[in-house]
Amino acid sequence: MNGIYPRRECEFQLLRYVPDAVRNEYVHIGVILREAATGDQPGHAADRIPERVEVRFTRDWRRVRCLDPDADTALLEGMESELRRRLEEEPRGRLMKILEESLSLNVQMTEPKAYLAESLPAGMEELMRLYVEPPSRERAARTSGRAAIQARMRAEFERAGVWDLLRKRIAASAYTRPGDPLRIDLGYRPNGLIRMFHAVSLEPGVAAGLETAKVLAFSAAALRSGVERVEKAKLELTAVIEPAARLGATGDDPERLEMYRFGVETMEEHQIRVLTTSDMERVAETARRELRV
Repeated sequence: MNGIYPRRECEFQLLRYVPDAVRNEYVHIGVILREAATGDQPGHAADRIPERVEVRFTRDWRRVRCLDPDADTALLEGMESELRRRLEEEPRGRLMKILEESLSLNVQMTEPKAYLAESLPAGMEELMRLYVEPPSRERAARTSGRAAIQARMRAEFERAGVWDLLRKRIAASAYTRPGDPLRIDLGYRPNGLIRMFHAVSLEPGVAAGLETAKVLAFSAAALRSGVERVEKAKLELTAVIEPAARLGATGDDPERLEMYRFGVETMEEHQIRVLTTSDMERVAETARRELRV
């Protein structure tokens, strides 16, 4: 098989989050994978310019938060976007200089290691699975509730090519009052309108789901007023939930259906648009058009 699809010579480096340099405890949060240069180039091999570079950070920050409860994951996500942007704008620039300028003091790189990959995307998937993402059983335990909704949101916005253009973990306190702990998952501004999206799980048996719905409903009016005051723009606030059928909230289970309807109606009564994960492809396509990607 390898004779038909020869593997490419690559190098990879792992990105580590290190909250305390003295204790030297860390969590792997991302991978930089670059394809080795081809052709005859003068100078030492280390100075050769890589043909292609890919950067990916984890989508699951729980390990980071376990190590450092105060970790600014929004900053880390922004770092990924900044790295990707700079590498796209300066594809033949000096990789190490870009990395040194873009990484924070709490993020370190490992030494480069050789790696053979069928392709950069396939190699990235394998390296992320080996070094960064939690074991499959741990992932399975987490792919429910808000985490599953957030993963679907990100996947669709990435597929539409707009993920790096979105604001993440938007502090409600910027629009409501100091001390407000609510952070809205995502948002962007097309013209005179600001669209914000927040994952709300209505999974049965998880009280936090309905609590999130009530908190969002309680905050909606103050958020809307604050956005108009601060941004001089209208706010469209959207809650993204699971489809009722996926949660078993059907006529066969009246209690689950009532709880599901309670969550939806509570938010809609406060002028929050409620969509399901099944709508995310259409939402992401709208974002792509509005952001002119």
